[in-house]
Amino acid sequence: MSSEFLPSINIERAEYELHQNSDDDLGYLKFLDRARLPLLNNIESPANGLDFGSGPNPVLARRLAQDGFDMQVYDPLFAPNPPQKPKNGFDFIVSTEAIEHFHQPDVEWQQWLDLLSPNGLLVIMTKRWLSVEKFANWHYKNDQTHVSFFNLATFEYLAKRDGFLLETPGADVVLMRRLCAV
Repeated sequence: MSSEFLPSINIERAEYELHQNSDDDLGYLKFLDRARLPLLNNIESPANGLDFGSGPNPVLARRLAQDGFDMQVYDPLFAPNPPQKPKNGFDFIVSTEAIEHFHQPDVEWQQWLDLLSPNGLLVIMTKRWLSVEKFANWHYKNDQTHVSFFNLATFEYLAKRDGFLLETPGADVVLMRRLCAV
């Protein structure tokens, strides 16, 4: 999206604060499990992870800590302190419903590459657009804070370019296992 159309920080914060994400909301927990369960099938504890774009209430990070992982959170609005990179990098980075909010996704992507360990795992959950024809009527683009959109070909390109093995365990989840040393 062109920079003149990007929402302000105040608009973004107001939108995110409308979310009522709770540790007690079974529907929300099931929603997060679309990313959490594939991650659990691919990473064994102990491991260290980063919830990137955790929002005002980092429910997923707490769930993963309960699963035995050493978790950190980062969110530019709600947890803005830079993550403390472990010596060999994070074993995994999970980003649920955050990448579509990135104003400069290439910057965050490079940050992920810098933070992720060799053989580390990226778990990204976002709605993927399917075709140019369907994009015009796609509800997801109507959220004014959704400014970056991805399709499967985008993730295939990034995986090939940056040395990842790509899996798609769901319609809106990608797992990207780093295959190269950093």
